[in-house]
Amino acid sequence: MAGVEQRGAEQRVGVCNLCEAMCGLVLTIEDGRVTGARGNPDDPLSRGHICPKGVAIGDVHADPDRLRRPVRRDRSTGEWTEIGWDEAFDLVAEKVAATINEHGDDALAIYLGNPNVHSLGAMTHGVAMVQSFRTRNKFSATSVDQLPHQLIGHLLYGHQLLLPVPDIDRTSYFLVFGANPMASNGSLMTVPDFPARLRELDARGGRMVVFDPRRTETAKVAAEHHFVRPGTDAWVLLAMVHTLFAEGLTTPPPYVDGLDEVERLLADFTPEAAERASGVPARVITQVAREFAAADGAAAYGRIGVSTQEFGLVCQWAVQLLNLVTGNLDRVGGAMLTSPAIDAIGRGLIGRGHFDRHRSRVRQAPEFAGELPVAVLREEIETAGEGQVRALLTLAGNPVLSTPDGAALDRAIERLDFYAAVDFYINETTRRADVILPPTSHLERDHYDLVFHLLAVRDTARFSPAVFPKGRDQRHDWEIFREITARVTGRLRDKPSLKRRLRRAARLRLSPTLLIATLLRTGRSGVTITDLRKHPEGVDIGPLRPDQLPRRLGTRDKRIQAAPALVVADLDRLRGQELPTGDELLLIGRRHQRDCNSWLHNTTRLTKGRPRHQLLMHPDDLAARGLTDGSVVKVTSRVGTVDVAVQATDDMMPGVVSLPHGYGHGRAGARLGVADQVAGASINDLTDPDRLDVSGNAALSGVPVTVA
Repeated sequence: MAGVEQRGAEQRVGVCNLCEAMCGLVLTIEDGRVTGARGNPDDPLSRGHICPKGVAIGDVHADPDRLRRPVRRDRSTGEWTEIGWDEAFDLVAEKVAATINEHGDDALAIYLGNPNVHSLGAMTHGVAMVQSFRTRNKFSATSVDQLPHQLIGHLLYGHQLLLPVPDIDRTSYFLVFGANPMASNGSLMTVPDFPARLRELDARGGRMVVFDPRRTETAKVAAEHHFVRPGTDAWVLLAMVHTLFAEGLTTPPPYVDGLDEVERLLADFTPEAAERASGVPARVITQVAREFAAADGAAAYGRIGVSTQEFGLVCQWAVQLLNLVTGNLDRVGGAMLTSPAIDAIGRGLIGRGHFDRHRSRVRQAPEFAGELPVAVLREEIETAGEGQVRALLTLAGNPVLSTPDGAALDRAIERLDFYAAVDFYINETTRRADVILPPTSHLERDHYDLVFHLLAVRDTARFSPAVFPKGRDQRHDWEIFREITARVTGRLRDKPSLKRRLRRAARLRLSPTLLIATLLRTGRSGVTITDLRKHPEGVDIGPLRPDQLPRRLGTRDKRIQAAPALVVADLDRLRGQELPTGDELLLIGRRHQRDCNSWLHNTTRLTKGRPRHQLLMHPDDLAARGLTDGSVVKVTSRVGTVDVAVQATDDMMPGVVSLPHGYGHGRAGARLGVADQVAGASINDLTDPDRLDVSGNAALSGVPVTVA
């Protein structure tokens, strides 16, 4: 279909790489613009599915707000001026190298936003650039999203991305905690076309059971939905595991150690205790545990709602225990491993991860896989002394809107000596930059997904050539990363060895597409880049395969230690958990299908329609405070206050309120035409940087607030 002329319009096969679902597209191109986008029915994974973001992908390419050339900001006037690429590269190199030479490696901080994982060039060259800097102050969106998931993968299975995914196409019982795949199409479970897959689950007599403090889009189509008080999911999950042990319903595989200790540790996590903490009836907890154990193929899945809370690591541990002790790990219909064409885990392209090799300077927060929790970035900028952060480099992302106490981080960034961003928007964070270097857009670069094929519910492979050529004065992100690395390294007083510099330069000289071709050719799947060019819709490798464990475990002894010391030590903190009192409510986030975290809110196609920025609140909670539906209310936490319109809905659990993630576009200086219905307030002006999970993940869910 690629390149075929149809009635004056060219049809091109492409991919939507805005989110994890990586849906296949058929694009209509006329006069250098996308005039139509539909799902590709020939794509073996997405099967013709498309969401509003995929329909709007051409809007990003044509967006007049998108930067095409570097811009420099005059700090005295705030005015932006276009500059040449050489001037931009030299400015970044001179300022970054001077900062490191004068103040040391740790004076530079680097932040990687979520879009990096959706860019092939960022994965192949951006990671290499970041590794070239010896600073300990490296941060990413991981610690406001999925850090507990990755850490539990490291602790149990020996690799941070060796994460079993639900075999949704063959399961008979799908147990969901704090996830909304009807809106997200999966997260750390790449499952495009989830609505159709759910219908197929129902048609074969299966069930989906959801626990969530909001009646989400997913909860509304589930066989059962149960409200659970935010931050207490660990109690419910552990009580289910307790029930399995107490009633003799465990059938674990033989390569698991420590289950006797787990049973002993969970003796007091009874369904009755869980009911007192969570509000979920004990009978429900017991019944769901029994049904899960009895199902012919069951899969438990917990996502952002259970990762972004104070006990995220315990939650993710308990989710894995449910699959493990019932024999549903590495089983058809259970939680299974993928076999991608490029095995980035088995080939060592992505590190196994490590924990607590060093700590942050101010708070002594532990690192994971070389990154510190982003919740400590502000204090590392503001606190004087050796190792103080004085320069910042952000690669995509918008941490002012997406990380805790964004207002305070915004003020801290303004005080930096130098800040450079690789981004094609002036947003709420990059408006503080001294220089912005914009990469090409999603449709102007080749794409192969190195990460989400590792997490997909079916094994496929797809290479998507760029739909549009880059402009003469544009640069791909990998070209930007290569140039920054070379120019900064050349100006450093303390240079790496010549051998290391030559090896890095050789790696960065190769294009991402050539690297992918090499990896495919030397892999075991038999799929080559030639095959994928002939089949841009993708190649089907097949359903997930069982019996891969213990062979693929990354642990030294090829066994699973079911009671990791880090998790065990956190159980006492859970037992002492304080629940809200008095007039306090618990704040949670939410995400919409038409959003992409903190961006795409300037796209008319995605923002038209009813407003969706409001604070959602149960009618009884409104009445108790003398508030009325539609009024503007003041929401206050320990760290901040926002004003926002309130909407009454019984979709909320009483005592719980919800603001959408990624909103709050009212800050002056961001050059984006954001629609009023999505301007809203930033939930992360309320989230508390002092509230962290033991993994270091920010506790964005369950924040105590008052509403008046």
